[in-house]
Amino acid sequence: MMKLNVVLFQPQIPQNCGNVARTCAVTGAALHLVGPMGFAIDDAKLKRAGLDYWHYLDITVYTGADDFFRRTANREYVYFTSKGIRAHSGISYPDGVFLIFGSETNGLPEDLLFANPGRSVRIPMLSEVRCLNLSSAAAVGIYEVLRQWEYPQLSANGRLVQYDWTDTVT
Repeated sequence: MMKLNVVLFQPQIPQNCGNVARTCAVTGAALHLVGPMGFAIDDAKLKRAGLDYWHYLDITVYTGADDFFRRTANREYVYFTSKGIRAHSGISYPDGVFLIFGSETNGLPEDLLFANPGRSVRIPMLSEVRCLNLSSAAAVGIYEVLRQWEYPQLSANGRLVQYDWTDTVT
């Protein structure tokens, strides 16, 4: 089973974190939260945004960047940033990769990005607009990785409540 890791670096808005948590839950990605955060992990807004998906999550919390990098040493990291010099779809994502997204207010530290130019990627967007919402950017990144991996363990077939698709699909 392939393993995808999603990292929120110092997230500030609980609703964004909850939305990312829900995306992780439905895709099987592990969620890593790097402090300090702008909310408590038990924040009602965080729980509401994640709805009833929390029990599906593989979640790890870190006190800060040093704690995160120490505990995940020698792993593959990809840094998502509006300052990246490569498109997010222009690289290959290995099994176990950590997709790292910065805070809504500050993004990722520029010294970290500068030290990792080949692993700093940008989701293409208009240059005059600052950036995508954090939870939207995370969803784009997660699904690009899963697309490249051919959606392992994910179901592509939905079900109607009142009807049976098998009668209509040829």
